[in-house]
Amino acid sequence: MLLVIAFGFGTLGKPSSVWPLPGLAIRDRAENKGDNVRTKAHRAAVLPTVVAMGLLASACGNGAGSSSPSTSQPVTTPQLSATSFTRNFSAMAALKPLAAKGKGLVAAILPDTVSSARYTEFDAPYLAKAFQTAGLSKSQYVVQNAQGSPSTELTYAQSDIARGASVLIMDPLNSGVGAQIESYAKSHGVAVIDYDRLTLGGSRNYYVSFNNVAVGRLIGQGLVSCVSAWHVAKPNVLVMRGAPTDNNATLFAQGYDSVINPYFSSGKWTKAGAPAGTWDPPTAETEFQQAYTAHKNMNAVLMPNDETAAPVITYLKTLHTPPRTFPVTGQDATLVGLQNILSGYQCGTVYKPIYLEAQAAAALSLYLRAGQKPPASLVNGTTMDTTSHTSVPSVLLKPEWVTTSNMAATVVKDNFVPASQLCAGSYASACKAAGISG
Repeated sequence: MLLVIAFGFGTLGKPSSVWPLPGLAIRDRAENKGDNVRTKAHRAAVLPTVVAMGLLASACGNGAGSSSPSTSQPVTTPQLSATSFTRNFSAMAALKPLAAKGKGLVAAILPDTVSSARYTEFDAPYLAKAFQTAGLSKSQYVVQNAQGSPSTELTYAQSDIARGASVLIMDPLNSGVGAQIESYAKSHGVAVIDYDRLTLGGSRNYYVSFNNVAVGRLIGQGLVSCVSAWHVAKPNVLVMRGAPTDNNATLFAQGYDSVINPYFSSGKWTKAGAPAGTWDPPTAETEFQQAYTAHKNMNAVLMPNDETAAPVITYLKTLHTPPRTFPVTGQDATLVGLQNILSGYQCGTVYKPIYLEAQAAAALSLYLRAGQKPPASLVNGTTMDTTSHTSVPSVLLKPEWVTTSNMAATVVKDNFVPASQLCAGSYASACKAAGISG
């Protein structure tokens, strides 16, 4: 332990009335006239003794048996990057000094349980694990789900701020409620991290997500590959989209349109239609059936996620559509999506390892909670808010396209979907063929 000895001086160069030494108070009596000579002599006698005490303490503190470092020492900012996070959450332990230094509650608000099962199955437990591994107690964080209600999402945010939240991690149900929450948080001095979806017209501090344009490109490339592998003659393709109120859906479309539009413009493919879009599975099925009725020669569909693809595939099966003849895409690597891939009805799915996203958001929140600027290696990109025309500092993670060829090495290895569930019943033989042991 290093003992720092400081001598304070007041106005006009006079020593202050108290020397700030632990356990030692030497009062200056120079305020009384006529005492200057005696006081100077007193200091001359005391000063060597005090310095010697400091040197002795310093020498003892540097020995093998020294006690823990002084709490007065500054906290070294951990230098995590966007690629630091792993399946075992080990990188989060490096953030314990930040957790100890920071103040306030970290509140994570997830949107719903309908658009994707991921929020309850993965995001919520992974966020909790990330916070705990980083050193937060259960009283220092909360993970909530708005259950599809914008008013509930707003109420949660306001309640969390009233409870002392210093950072919000929010996946907005739509940009309207997202902007409301962010305006309220800003007026109360609370930092906000947009999680997975960007709030258009918002005022958040950071954004954490997978590279959503890259997600769309993977979906488009997956469809192109599937149309070729399944020998689809004269592709007549329906292009579905997610909800138009979701900026992610716009980014996905930007990605897959960049891949498939050249096929339409060249005449190699025909576009059967492009409905407005939705994340609601029954609505997606209705949109598909209407398009299919109007275009009987339709033979492929780009679907933006597994949840909306599932009822479409079920409908195709009722029409006795054979496997590997009608390409359907997906995203999120859900159990039903992966099983549809194994059975030959879905081309593939975009896998976004949620444990990466949860750790990145939790890590970012701990830097903000401790008043530290996140390292540039973590905040590795920007995302344009096209409503406010601002560039938002972002942590952008890398997605993967999953088919039967790499299912074992990705989602199964990560235990994203347990092999025992994936390979149950009629899927056992398909799992064996894909090298997956159930």
